[in-house]
Amino acid sequence: MNKYRGFTMIELLIVIVILGLLASLVAPKFFGKLGTAERGIAKTQMAAFETALDTYRLDMGSYPENLTELRTSNKPRWDGPYLPKELPKDPWGNDYVYKFPGNDGAPYTLMSYGADGQVGGEDNNADILHK
Repeated sequence: MNKYRGFTMIELLIVIVILGLLASLVAPKFFGKLGTAERGIAKTQMAAFETALDTYRLDMGSYPENLTELRTSNKPRWDGPYLPKELPKDPWGNDYVYKFPGNDGAPYTLMSYGADGQVGGEDNNADILHK
């Protein structure tokens, strides 16, 4: 009897093929969830910006001209910083877009351009507008 027993080449190939089939079924669903998670992170970060912007407005009487004023300012009555850390980037590494005054009569507009960092797009490239 052979005391060194192992797997044959055929057995190993069958296992590799089965693992490859399983990976091809699971991977698309996993990566689809990743894009959804990134969009959720962007919405959560923009909600934190909204809180900071509203607190700034209560102290100063109006919204800031740019987001950096949430961290530093020489203006009288400024009682910040209104964000505990430096301004975060969106989940794709791009700056958030802040416009004061905002679009369509809103006091401000806060948005992310999505994964591609450009206006418009679909799916993960779609703009995320904070309302």
